[in-house]
Amino acid sequence: MKDKFSFFEDVYAVVRLIPKGRVTSYGAIAKYLGAAKSARMVGWAMNACHEVLPPVPAHRVVNRLGLLSGKNHFHKPDEMENRLKEEGVHVIDDQIQEFTRCFWDPSQELSVE
Repeated sequence: MKDKFSFFEDVYAVVRLIPKGRVTSYGAIAKYLGAAKSARMVGWAMNACHEVLPPVPAHRVVNRLGLLSGKNHFHKPDEMENRLKEEGVHVIDDQIQEFTRCFWDPSQELSVE
């Protein structure tokens, strides 16, 4: 496996491709990067990206159930939810509503045809 820094940079590159109004999961990113059992490491990358340039839209990465499990790693506890709502994502009680509709799977969206 790549070193942590290279893996984090790969994660950031994928997250930057998530369209506004869409979300993906830590596990979906890990799977796309060929490290299916590394969802937790994707979470660590999201926690470490808040000062990275160009910016990484970490608010678009949630857990596999559509829960805002990373919300406490933002400057304010409601920042993740507010940023998603600004993009048109409906959130109630830290849960993405219509999760399957707004889910963006990098393995499908970025596949080479």
